[in-house]
Amino acid sequence: MGRRFAVIAEMRGHQVRQVTWEALGAVAQMAKDEDRVIVLVIGHAIGEAVDALSLPGIHMIVVADNDRYQYYEAETYFAAARTFVDQEKPDIVLLGHTAMGRDLAPMLASHLQSGQISDVISIEVYEGGFAFQRPIYAGKAFETKRFTQASKCWVLTIRPNNFPLGGQAGALLPGAITVPERRFLPEPPPTLRSIVRDVVTKMSGSIDLTEAKIIVSGGRGVKSPDGFKPLQQLALVLNGAVGATRGACDAGYCDYALQIGQTGKVVTPEVYFACGISGSIQHLAGMNQSRVIVAINTDPEAPIFEVADYGIVGDLFEIVPLLTAEFRKLLS
Repeated sequence: MGRRFAVIAEMRGHQVRQVTWEALGAVAQMAKDEDRVIVLVIGHAIGEAVDALSLPGIHMIVVADNDRYQYYEAETYFAAARTFVDQEKPDIVLLGHTAMGRDLAPMLASHLQSGQISDVISIEVYEGGFAFQRPIYAGKAFETKRFTQASKCWVLTIRPNNFPLGGQAGALLPGAITVPERRFLPEPPPTLRSIVRDVVTKMSGSIDLTEAKIIVSGGRGVKSPDGFKPLQQLALVLNGAVGATRGACDAGYCDYALQIGQTGKVVTPEVYFACGISGSIQHLAGMNQSRVIVAINTDPEAPIFEVADYGIVGDLFEIVPLLTAEFRKLLS
């Protein structure tokens, strides 16, 4: 008898977040032909998302569609997820390592009396099982963890931008031809503890920082709120997102929604432009796993150059517009 994999999808509005496709990509690395893949989709007016997830290789989609699910709220979402896992009895549950996943995963693990491994960045498949790698000590080291036989169910959270997208190019599993059946969960129970009336979202353009492939980030070296304008232009040309250090946020140059670092967001883009950033340990903890780091700073002794793949010593207000113009030519 095969394993039962369960992916709890995460939504942004009516669309499936990229990290959900990456969680499916992680499933594709582990699942075999005899295994069963089930997806839980929670939200409101999510028919388009359910259709997008109706892929060969996914055996069932469980839908929780209600206006109470329009915004994430721990109590109602946990009630849906608890009903889901109690009915489907999965062996492995995967979520994104996002604000929602970090909140929901430990509640599920506690309910299931199971083990949990968070912030997984890679999976090692070996005969008889799997091993999961995750960063520790703010990304300075890595550990590989396995579940013990005593764990009834495995709960995993997947760090965004570390796994291939699963299923978007066709079937989730090789050779799969049938599309999933659908089942609906009942309405959520009433709650008196908390009600989410509205959510104010602040983003760097239309791309979430944690999912951006290219990030153009600024530190105190941008000198003012207007100093972010050249960075925004470069990000626009590259279809990237704009980030910032805590120092830039504390100085009032930008909103804290852009903050990257130990007390902000953790990102792993393909390319990270560090503009006017000295390279404090707190900031490096949020971006040092980027594939390629390009540092621009007037100080040749800045610590950021120690982790950068490419370093440019100079004024960001001269260099960034030149880069923008050259990329615009290349991409036109």
